[in-house]
Amino acid sequence: MSRFEQFTNQWLPIIGESVIETFQMVGISLFFSIIIGIPLGILIVLTRPGQALQNAVIYQVSNLLINIIRSIPFIILLFFILPFTKFIVGTTIGVKGVIVPLVIYTAPYIARLMESALLEVQNGVIEAYTAMGIKTPSIIWHVLLREARPSIILGLTISTVGLIGATAMAGMVGAGGLGDLAYRFGHLRYEEDIMYATVLILIILVQGIQSIGNRLAARIKKD
Repeated sequence: MSRFEQFTNQWLPIIGESVIETFQMVGISLFFSIIIGIPLGILIVLTRPGQALQNAVIYQVSNLLINIIRSIPFIILLFFILPFTKFIVGTTIGVKGVIVPLVIYTAPYIARLMESALLEVQNGVIEAYTAMGIKTPSIIWHVLLREARPSIILGLTISTVGLIGATAMAGMVGAGGLGDLAYRFGHLRYEEDIMYATVLILIILVQGIQSIGNRLAARIKKD
């Protein structure tokens, strides 16, 4: 039996399970991060000075909160909010135990990228719709979000790639996934083949997601 066959027979089921756990962490966390991050980004844009719903208090508080959370490295945030995570989901290990810190880490990042994307929309377009008596909710949906779609897609792509990196770090504290696989077997047990395989899978995942995001954004931009 060749070395490759030995490796696949021994490690393929474990690697497959780790890949599934990584997809679970990324998928669930990204879903909730989008639900929180996109409205938060819209809120920051609309409440900033000179905008339709300008409100200095809401803008400054939201802006400060995002900056504070983004200032904390994920591995530190992971430990810092352990009591909160335990309170919300009842555990701090496994896929379930890492969703809360992943969402708290990623949602402000998406909000900031959303803010940048929406600010790229020309004010003249918004002012024209406002002059026609179009209400703010309609402007948000039919103008801001529609015009900023390519930038939003690219922002979500960047967020997804960053989220994959965060799940790898979470693996060091028992969250499961590819990070846990690389740490427990590749690092602690000196299984070099596992480390190489994990790195290769992560590279393929990131390259695939980035390519899909780039193509989707380019296609939407042409429409």
